[in-house]
Amino acid sequence: MAVPIRTAVASLCAGLVATLLTTVPAGAEQQHQREWAVSAAAHAPRARISLDDTTGTLNLAVTRDGRTVIEPSPVGIVTDQADLSQGLRFVHRKDRTVDERYRAKSGKRLDRTVHMRETRLSFATAAGARLDLVVRASADGVAYRYVLPAGSGDVLGEASAFNLPADASAWLSTYRVDNEGQFAQYTAATAPTAAYSDQALFATPGGYTLLAESDLTGAYSGARLDHTQGSGSYRIQLADERVHTDGRLATPWRAMVTGDLATVTRSTFTDDLAPASKVADSSWIRPGTVLWTWLAGGRAAGQSLAAQKAYVDYAAERGWPYEAVDSGWYFKKDEWDVTDPDWQTNSWMPELVQYARAKGVGIIVWIHQRDLDTPEERAQWLPTLERWGIKGVKIDFMNSEAQSMLQWYDTILPETAAHHLMVDFHGSTIPKGIQRTWPQVMSLEGVGGEEKRTNTAAHLTTLPFTRNVIGAMDFTPGAFQRVGLRPNSDAAEVGLTVAYESGLQMFAGTPESYDARPLARAYFDQVPAAWDDTRLLAGQPGQEAVLARRSGARWFLGGVYAGAARTAEVPLSLGAGKWLVETIRDGADGLVQDRQVLRGGDTLSVDVVANGGFAALACPWRPGVTTCYR
Repeated sequence: MAVPIRTAVASLCAGLVATLLTTVPAGAEQQHQREWAVSAAAHAPRARISLDDTTGTLNLAVTRDGRTVIEPSPVGIVTDQADLSQGLRFVHRKDRTVDERYRAKSGKRLDRTVHMRETRLSFATAAGARLDLVVRASADGVAYRYVLPAGSGDVLGEASAFNLPADASAWLSTYRVDNEGQFAQYTAATAPTAAYSDQALFATPGGYTLLAESDLTGAYSGARLDHTQGSGSYRIQLADERVHTDGRLATPWRAMVTGDLATVTRSTFTDDLAPASKVADSSWIRPGTVLWTWLAGGRAAGQSLAAQKAYVDYAAERGWPYEAVDSGWYFKKDEWDVTDPDWQTNSWMPELVQYARAKGVGIIVWIHQRDLDTPEERAQWLPTLERWGIKGVKIDFMNSEAQSMLQWYDTILPETAAHHLMVDFHGSTIPKGIQRTWPQVMSLEGVGGEEKRTNTAAHLTTLPFTRNVIGAMDFTPGAFQRVGLRPNSDAAEVGLTVAYESGLQMFAGTPESYDARPLARAYFDQVPAAWDDTRLLAGQPGQEAVLARRSGARWFLGGVYAGAARTAEVPLSLGAGKWLVETIRDGADGLVQDRQVLRGGDTLSVDVVANGGFAALACPWRPGVTTCYR
């Protein structure tokens, strides 16, 4: 159902901080107050909600330091029982502070601290239908959700939209069910009429803002952005025309990650909004790098016991903790015969797992979603994979964010946790807080990654500010053998392993391609897949991205660039003291390495080829330290 959008002009002013929001007695507020503000602190993003007395419509605007981030934008929801986008009257308000600490298993940083202000505004229609609008604000974002009491009916659509300044720069990805579209730059108004992924980035007077979603489950439906060229409005469109509800409904959070570019890039706001972990014992969840050979030629890369043992040998030699066996390993003739009573013993996988275990390598296996879409199939597969000793599953081809598929996610998540299987979702939704609630989810595709032949260098430099902001991204870097099929240089390909975060970092090259590039191979031996901290050192979406990620005392740097060759000047904002910096860049005859000692705050200069990049490793320097490699 198309929901009419009714926009009222809200007054925008600096207002008071959250602790001084209630300025009139409660009774007077209920009679006269038609605006409410929510902010976590001074200089933090501020949400301002307004109610139009005449139409009973609600709008929400966001500012930062008095400057516009989101213009007044309609909020509201429509069910088959009531239109909760108009005719609303204010009932009451309730405020609270959300303070939490939690530890993640992977991501931009392991230790997380949450501080948010929450305001719940309750409204009712003349007929008595109820709507709670819950708004949260933190130092790096604003979010809202709708809460409806039981009996409110099925949801037919939202009035929700985000109104951006027309001339705001916009980085958008046309919506696809597998979320693998390419990012391109427009302005908010000039972007073509289309549906876009809800991971949209805008540069506004108040700073950057990334639209996102959090706490999406099978209780609701996935969202995309509907846009008409000539307007700065991006409207929420649900994947389902009717969302079936059963009892009380709390919709997903509509999130706006907001701040300067460094704040947006390192934000964990969408995770912070999500429910706490449902995995009591997560000691078996271990991030790591993975030897993955699918891009070496698919099944031709060797879906056989002998070939996979050779790959295990290579991973063991390199100290890489995992090897992934992709599509084809469990096919028998054209299809796996699941009616065969000996279907388990006919597989060579148990022997491979045992062989790999003796060498300290864990096995991850690909499996099609259609083989896990019934209770019977899951009862057949998941306990067997656990019994064999499989460490994780790469589940592929969900290709939907409809409520029915989200309900499947709700089922597979606790079941994989119960069987101690880490998960990498492909052909999937994008992370929307899922990794906080289900920490065994180490990565999701949902990206135009290394497999795509349509990638551009500009797309590669946009991903750290869009898709990868909201959670792990299985881009699968390292495919050196795909010369002519990727737009970047070898040094940039090395840098992607740091610029892009993934709890299972799948290296997409071949052993031969690594051996031909010993500097890249040695760097891959060092790269972890979980980080203590993340910082943006330099960047501009579509042009350049240099990220630094810390593991222990060492910082790993990854830089990717689009456009002409240049000498990159990167602020070494790693901390005080002296640092040994070992840099890998493109040379005339292949990769070369430079070593230098710099002070924190100095500028790291790196010669970058066209559409190139670099990788670096930095560690505290003292006399006698000659390398950061272990």
